[in-house]
Amino acid sequence: MTIPSPAPVRPPLPLWLAVVVAACAGALLDLAFPSVSLWIAAPVAIGLLLVALMGRRAGGALLVGVVFGLVFYLLLVSWTSRYLGPLPWTALSALEALLTGVGLIPVALAYRWLPRASPRPALRVLLVATAVAALWVGRELLIGTFPYGGFPWARVGYTLVDTPAAMLASWIGVSGLSFVLVFFVAALVEVLRLSWERRSSFTLRGLVPALAVPIAALLALLLVPAFPTTAGGELRVGAVQGNGPTGYFDAREPLAIIASQIDASRPLFGEDLDLLVWPEGSVEGDPFQNPTLARMLSRVVAQADAPLLANAATAVGDRYFNTSFLWDVSRPAPARDDTQTHAKRHPVPFGEYVPDRAFFNAIAPDLIGLIQREYTPGSDAPVMTLDHTAIGLAICFDVIYDDVIREGINGGAELLVFQTNNADFRGTDENLQQLAIARMRAIETGRTVVNISTVGTSQVIRADGSTQAALDADRPGAMLEDVELRTGATAGVVVAPVLEQILLWGGVLLVLLGWFRARRSSRS
Repeated sequence: MTIPSPAPVRPPLPLWLAVVVAACAGALLDLAFPSVSLWIAAPVAIGLLLVALMGRRAGGALLVGVVFGLVFYLLLVSWTSRYLGPLPWTALSALEALLTGVGLIPVALAYRWLPRASPRPALRVLLVATAVAALWVGRELLIGTFPYGGFPWARVGYTLVDTPAAMLASWIGVSGLSFVLVFFVAALVEVLRLSWERRSSFTLRGLVPALAVPIAALLALLLVPAFPTTAGGELRVGAVQGNGPTGYFDAREPLAIIASQIDASRPLFGEDLDLLVWPEGSVEGDPFQNPTLARMLSRVVAQADAPLLANAATAVGDRYFNTSFLWDVSRPAPARDDTQTHAKRHPVPFGEYVPDRAFFNAIAPDLIGLIQREYTPGSDAPVMTLDHTAIGLAICFDVIYDDVIREGINGGAELLVFQTNNADFRGTDENLQQLAIARMRAIETGRTVVNISTVGTSQVIRADGSTQAALDADRPGAMLEDVELRTGATAGVVVAPVLEQILLWGGVLLVLLGWFRARRSSRS
């Protein structure tokens, strides 16, 4: 018996209603991220968006995608307006919304063409779900790399950090986790749509093979354990949140920041310490050029009787770097050439430097004029060595970039330290969103993470993503913990870069396959 090819896909919703549904999906997806962290909202939001995209041509898909992205990003990154007002907030949201709309056009095309590529229900569900999920990941990769290095802040896999599904990231990375979540939703939606299309003749027997596709994805999300890494001893770490005046517009006296860090560190003096950790921006000057700061740091390491991992803006010639450095107790005033350093790999555009300054200065001279110092991207490895123990680093927003994290693990890191300064976003969800990413990095890499902020939220995070120790936000404090060291790279670190490329180009090829088959079907 020959199974007839399905008719061309028609939009289940009129365009005006699809736009409304897309806006609701954007608002729902925001609820899946901190501070609400209602993870179940993520699959619901994805499902609504996919229904809104079904049957759309490129123009309609662009409109639906832009509305979804605009609502989502306006809510998610509202913290960017904390000090600088609505212009940076709306500009970032509009840019991300436009990229989202462009990235969702291929998803709509997959829905137009791929159902006609195979009349068999199970294969149709598999093809459509695979293409949609792969194209979703491709869209996340686009936003995460373009423009100016991208902004991979809102990958949907991060919403699962509080669920058993997060363990899957240790096998296939965060992008792989996004793929499986979207695959599950897309497969379920396709089964429901297929059942509706063939409701007069579709039997339970015909539905079972198609249902096997989303069920397999659901089992992977629920049952896959964490990738095993090997315990390799412990390191006694003190991490200090000084709660000093580290915000861009904070009024402060000279040396107020380092003084607040020293005061908060005092409870650790005299304790048995292997390493003392301060956050990003914990020293308000270049200690390699400022003798006063150098002496203060040397007194700290002498009183703590342990090396200090701190951070400051440093200068090399006429270039400035956001630099973490290991101030060694064995030397009273280390020179830069004798000190382990790591410079931030991805300075924040329009925060730490201004790309195309002349162009943007003509548009918003008052805002652009506030950013006087231009940070240069670092090129040194995000790894430091302490008594043969390798420590991987990420400075503030570098935590969202896979290349920094992978390079640390590939460099032998047995512990990850994330230094950040959230003072410019006090009272917003930014610090909790960043903390969720840090927790997912712990799971993905199978490493303990010391996430230390100037003002919070600071935590020591176990390799399974759970909290070992925490400090209250907006208060000074110190954590002293025996943190577990672990060795061995997870599959999520090793496989993820290859998997991302397979998904990116595989999604494109599947859409082209759908176009080719649909064209042949129309001709015949």
